[in-house]
Amino acid sequence: MMDRDPATLKDAVRSHWQAQPCGTREVSPEDRRRFFAQIEHERYTWEPYIKPFARFEEGRGKRVLEVGVGAGTDFVNWVRAGAVATGLDLTEEGVALTRERLTLEGLDAELTVGDAERLPFPDDSFDLVYSYGVLHHSPDTPRAVKEVHRVLRPGGTARVMIYHYPSWVCLMVWGVNSVARGRPWESPREAVFRHLESPGTKVYTVAEAEALFREFSRVTARPQLGHGDLLLMPPAEKYQGRLHRLAWRLYPRALIRRLGDRLGTALMIEAVK
Repeated sequence: MMDRDPATLKDAVRSHWQAQPCGTREVSPEDRRRFFAQIEHERYTWEPYIKPFARFEEGRGKRVLEVGVGAGTDFVNWVRAGAVATGLDLTEEGVALTRERLTLEGLDAELTVGDAERLPFPDDSFDLVYSYGVLHHSPDTPRAVKEVHRVLRPGGTARVMIYHYPSWVCLMVWGVNSVARGRPWESPREAVFRHLESPGTKVYTVAEAEALFREFSRVTARPQLGHGDLLLMPPAEKYQGRLHRLAWRLYPRALIRRLGDRLGTALMIEAVK
């Protein structure tokens, strides 16, 4: 059984993303400009719904905080758009990659290593807080959401993506890691907690997400079919077996697209303080 102690989990999360910041898998790092360009191309090709959700152009002249910068792709887009941007990441590697990327483009912005559960900023500091695919990895996600609320100014907006339940990705992770290993009684949530990305990953229904953001004055939450649901990305190293590759080729992407977004993994949340 996985250790559920919050401090132990946080160390495991930090180690996971320190070793491989989000978006860098399968990308050669030799030519740094090409490295970052490829990361950006793949992110917005696989996830074209990010830009309409983030609406980077709305950040111009506003104080924007991104919680969890990863390899810096979205953060750089906030800076390019003219935001007064601050970026935070749990890992030194994420901050270093993002700072390198800014330097290559002749841009400047504040970056810091920090914890989403204890944001190092005063109350009412930002017009917009953005966090994409990050807060569900925090051992205490409710506390992280409270911190987002605290640092937003009254009337400010949070745009946050956390993982949705139920979803195609949840079902696949459960099927591969529980059912196929003779543990069908293990819930999809438990399978995700133990096997999806960093240890302790959580998923939320729309109603649960709305409850997480209940301190906000207005909340909308909608599922979005993602590249993971459609298996558009190359298989990870642990899924390189012959049967895995066959499943990748035969996967019914057209049918899943026709069924729509209701079983999408991305839960897009917009909340106004």
